[in-house]
Amino acid sequence: MATGGGANLIPIVAAIIGIGVIAQILSDRYRVPSVVFLIASGILLGPEVLGVVGPNSFGNALSAIVGLSVAIIVFEGAFHLRIAKLREAPAATLKLITVGAAIALLGTAAAVHVLLGASWPLAFLIGALLVATGPTVVTPILEVVPARDRVEAALETEGIVNDVTAAILAVVIFEAIVTDVTAPTELLRLFAERLGIGILVGGLVAGVLLYGIRYVDLSPGNAPQNARLLVLAGALVSYGAADAIATEAGIAAVATAGILLGNAEIPYEEEISAFKGDVTLVVLSFVFIALAALLEFDILRTIGPRGLLVTAVVALVLRPALVFLSAYGDRFSTGEKWFMSLVGPRGIIPASVATLFAIELRNAGFTEAADTLVGTVFLVILVTVVVEGGFARQIAEYLDIIPMRVLIIGGGTVGRTLAERLEGRGENVVLIEQDPETVETARNAGFTVHHGDGTDTDVLRSAGAENARIVVGATGNDDVNLLVSQLASSKFDPETILARVNNPDNAEAFEELGVRPISATLATAQAMDNYIERPSMMDWMSEIGRSGDVQEIDVTSEEIIGRTVREIGPELPDDCLITLVQRDGVTRVPDADCTLEEGDRITIIGGKEEVQEAIEFVHPDK
Repeated sequence: MATGGGANLIPIVAAIIGIGVIAQILSDRYRVPSVVFLIASGILLGPEVLGVVGPNSFGNALSAIVGLSVAIIVFEGAFHLRIAKLREAPAATLKLITVGAAIALLGTAAAVHVLLGASWPLAFLIGALLVATGPTVVTPILEVVPARDRVEAALETEGIVNDVTAAILAVVIFEAIVTDVTAPTELLRLFAERLGIGILVGGLVAGVLLYGIRYVDLSPGNAPQNARLLVLAGALVSYGAADAIATEAGIAAVATAGILLGNAEIPYEEEISAFKGDVTLVVLSFVFIALAALLEFDILRTIGPRGLLVTAVVALVLRPALVFLSAYGDRFSTGEKWFMSLVGPRGIIPASVATLFAIELRNAGFTEAADTLVGTVFLVILVTVVVEGGFARQIAEYLDIIPMRVLIIGGGTVGRTLAERLEGRGENVVLIEQDPETVETARNAGFTVHHGDGTDTDVLRSAGAENARIVVGATGNDDVNLLVSQLASSKFDPETILARVNNPDNAEAFEELGVRPISATLATAQAMDNYIERPSMMDWMSEIGRSGDVQEIDVTSEEIIGRTVREIGPELPDDCLITLVQRDGVTRVPDADCTLEEGDRITIIGGKEEVQEAIEFVHPDK
């Protein structure tokens, strides 16, 4: 049974931290959001199973622990909210965090009020919390399902922004509930007061931190460490100070401090960000174990089918409606819109803030409201994370939204450079490398690396060779590249096999296999010759993947089939041209009167963004 009065607190805290670390390791290993493992661990340790942790396990400290944990979590999300990215975000992303958030709030509140019989204030509190998706549950899914840049940018930006805004909105609604405020003018005053105090305190703390990190000699030997500790302390101080001035103003304060520091030019930013991420992973353990400690199965039985119906409305009705409305007229394909609709799990902010509010509601005597809050939020998190997170890849494959899969055998300089260029275009790249040091180097550089022997069929299969469209042998050993090419051709049959040839005399052996050899010697000589004879073209080509791009695409749009290049040209983005047309295996430079036919494969050249817009025009489902 769970012990009361805070007895055995040290073993419980140690166990929770250990569980949190293990959950994160399992999350990285199996590419599943850590929330899944934390929820499972919480239920197992909670009063309904082992009874190790219960509502009284932390004595009177539970509210304070969860409150400080929420402060760190919100600060972490706010720190990664970049104003510049919001300005550059496509219209659909901005709509997701405004119009989409409003639809989620109002729709969820209505569903909770009608289906669960909750009061309107409580329904809006739950609705505000369930607006947030959050990067901590979305990012692990996007690591498993490498969607195109536009999809990842929209989902991650939505998660980061809504994490912060949902928390602040929920604070105001919660304060209205506990103070029994219903008048619109009083609600507005409450909102302005809490937000104003939070902005003031958060701004002051951020200013002090910024001055200290920039202009104070924190220590010649340990400046990065001291900067990390200073920022952590600042987040907690801003929360505590604002909360002491006005109850529940702390969340607005840490959000403000996080946004201001995250958008300022501060030293040691990478070290601070990594440190905060580690601390956040630890405090997440407290939040989810505490949530499980508050959850009783009787609560889930009470809301039962009606709670599942609320979850279905949130995930299957409101989410698709807000995504399709937000992305209307933008360059997202129909498949991408459905993927964004079906992959919007709730997680960190709803769980952490709901836990904090449930504790305070129970202390204030609102036990029934606390049960409805915890049960509904927990159920939505559980279903959306497990179902949407667990089946995200299958959903993506069914909707055919995963970019071209490229398998590169060899994680050395050549393999990593090729992977960097391909990933810059949004392609799904996996490196296979046997040397442990090279694996570590590539992973530290941010690449997905499969550790193993690329000449082993089982290793190729486990790395995804069966779904690869392109296989590249990029090692420094021609025999290895030749064997990889043979295995890929005979066992997996990808569309294209490329191989690095280090000795030009071996090129013929690759060609006999139907493999396109890339001779390092000839390629270097040709590049040098091109710089001598065609320097302007080579200067531009060196920018491909950064500011410029060249892409081939099949013509499928009915808007351009049967029309000439002359007619289509003015409708393409500026700084963008159709340079080649391939038809029936013959490639030629089109003249202005060339009429495009369905099935033609055209080459588009121009600026990176302009080429992507042109691809959407030529092939809408790309």
